[in-house]
Order: sequence, then C-alpha cells, then structure tokens
Amino acid sequence: MQELVWLLLLPVAAASGWWVASRAYRRGKEQVAPEFTSDYIKGLNYLLNEQTDKAIELFIRMLEVNSDTVETHLALGSLFRRRGEVDRAIRIHQNLIARPTLTTEQRGLALLELADDYMRAGLLDRAENLFLELIELNLHNSAALWHLLDIYQQEKEWDKAIAVAHRIESDAGKPMDSIVAQYCCELAERSLDHDDYGEAVSLLHRALESDRNCVRASLLIGRLERERGNCGEALKAYQQVLQQDVEFTPEVVDPLISCYTEMGKSEEIPSFLNQIVEAYPAVKSVLRLAELLEKREGREAAEQFMLQQQRSTPSLRGLRWVIHAQLDRAVEQDGRAGLQLLDDLTGKLIEGLPSYHCQQCGFDAKRIYWQCPSCKRWNTVKPVKGVGSDANKTPSILGES
Repeated sequence: MQELVWLLLLPVAAASGWWVASRAYRRGKEQVAPEFTSDYIKGLNYLLNEQTDKAIELFIRMLEVNSDTVETHLALGSLFRRRGEVDRAIRIHQNLIARPTLTTEQRGLALLELADDYMRAGLLDRAENLFLELIELNLHNSAALWHLLDIYQQEKEWDKAIAVAHRIESDAGKPMDSIVAQYCCELAERSLDHDDYGEAVSLLHRALESDRNCVRASLLIGRLERERGNCGEALKAYQQVLQQDVEFTPEVVDPLISCYTEMGKSEEIPSFLNQIVEAYPAVKSVLRLAELLEKREGREAAEQFMLQQQRSTPSLRGLRWVIHAQLDRAVEQDGRAGLQLLDDLTGKLIEGLPSYHCQQCGFDAKRIYWQCPSCKRWNTVKPVKGVGSDANKTPSILGES
C-alpha cells in the first residue's frame, strides 16, 4: 500500500515542481527560489523514507491555491478519500470552496468533491444540501441527481426518490419506470404497516401504471385481496404474476392453489399445475403436482413423474422426494440404511441452499429482496429454479404480457 501511495504522490510532487519552476520562468528568474528547493527536497526525502503523511502535508503547503493548482488540490482530496482519510479530504475541499478566486466551474467541482466526501463519511444531510445547491446552480446535474437518488434510497424517503427519478428520466432520457414502481411499492408497504389499506391499494395501482410488469405490486395486491376475502381478485393478481415474469412462479403456486380451493374450484388445480410445470418447471410447482398425482393416481404414478422431472430439471428437493418414495418401498434393512443416509445428506444440503439469487452480482439469500443488498440493483433477485437448471433461460411465459 505504501508503495502505491508513493507512486501516486511522485507525479504530484513532480507537477508541483514544474508549476513553481514555470512561475519562476515567467517572472524572468533563472533559478527556482531557494526556499522552494529546500521544501521540495525535504518532501522527496519524506517520500524516500516512506513518511507519506509528512510528504503530503508539505506538498499541500507548497501549493498555493490559485487557478493553476485547483486541479492538483482536487486530486489530492480525492486521493485522501480513496485512502479512507475522509477528514483530510473534507478539509482540502472546504479550503478550496472558501477561496473567492475560483471560477464557477472550479467551485462546482469542489462542491461535488466535498459532497462525495460527506457521502463517504455518512453525513448524508450535508451531502444532500450540496447536491441540491449544485442542481440549483445547474452544475453537474446528472451526478448530483444520481447521488441524491442514492441518499433518498438510504434514508427511505421514497416520495423524494420518485421526484428525483422523474427528473433523471426527463433530463437524461433514461427509463426509470421500473424503479419508480418499486418506490411506490415501498410506500404501499409503509401504508400497510399503518393499516391504511386504501392508500396501499392506490399506490400499488400507481406502481402498475408506472411498470405493468411489476411483480411485487401484483403479489401485494393478491395478498391484500386474499386478506379481504376477495379470492377472485386475488386469483387475477397471482395469475398476472405468471404473465409478468414466469421466474416468480414459485411465489404464486401455493397462493393460487389456496384461491382455487377457497373458491370451490379444486377441480381446476390439476390443469393449472400442469400448465405452469410445462411452462416453467420450478421445483415447488413440480412437488405440488407430484402430491396431487399421488392423491389421484397413486404413489407409482407420482414417482414416475418425479423421475422424469429429475432427468430434465434436477433439484435436490426433487431428489429427496424420490429418496423418500424409495424408502417407503424398501424392505431389506441394508437398502433402507443406504437410502436413509442419502436422505439425511440431501436434507442437510437443502438446509444450506439459497432460495433466491441475484442475477446481476450473484448474491444468494433465503428470502426475497426487491433491492439486492450487495449490488443495490432493483428487480435482480429472483427465486432459484433448481440444481442443474439455467434460471436465466426460460420458456415463453403463460399468456401475453
């Protein structure tokens, strides 16, 4: 690390030497001022002796803040921030902003760097004020808006986040509909926490207006309608999920079965399960269909179905179902012991399996996250399909979206 910092600082030292020498030349002097030469050599000695902190402080003192050295100070401040020395970076950038001789563009750069310092230090309110000032001055709007969006997400100020997202879309032409829909869902869940069902439903429909493929909004509407006893409306919402993103099939299999049952339409469940297994054979759908086959046609028919599914879409949970079936039919003790061992091993493996996976960064989780905790992307965490399957390559979805 010390060697890296040394290499970074040597160009700074060289630049400072060139700058002072050029000033001396412009003034008609044939030699650099003796006091500079002494400080310059002292700074190089600090570097050679790996006393980087002393060297940096010395070079900062040597560089008078003016139009020729603003970029050098900005670079030094950025270096401190990357090293994690945010306090020093803040001091440098605050010192720059205090200078009345800066041009508008230079002041804008200094404000942007200082705001970044505050972000790194966790001083989000101060950073927010600086980014708002930059937008008011019409300087570095794009960077300021994206930083503001990050701040409002961290502080869960979703109304402000929506306003900034619309501004980004307007200024840069970047589609923000799917993200705005997530913000509306966040507000809806907050309303549900306060038992404001009317406001929640309104926000969820607003989310779908922003992004008609917002799975989260449909899942929440389905849950709300079921809680109200409106199974017909809940059924529509859950079926919509299958049209929006077939990879979320595991999230709606059990709720759909419950809706059919509560509506007295249990006879439609086999057709429904066959349809979704054919479109997207996620392990939960396959297991539910196997259970139904066992009730209607017996264990042998269910076992044949599961063996066929394991060949095409293998999964540990499916394998364990087959092992259980073999255990039930095993007579000899030696055979049962081996199968029991396999059952225990697959059970332990299943306990450690993630249920959800981020398709952007690979983050694994046991529960759904609508914003990945690792890469901070929205709509990238999806249910895991099964061991040995390619969850990113799916058949066509049911119906038309």
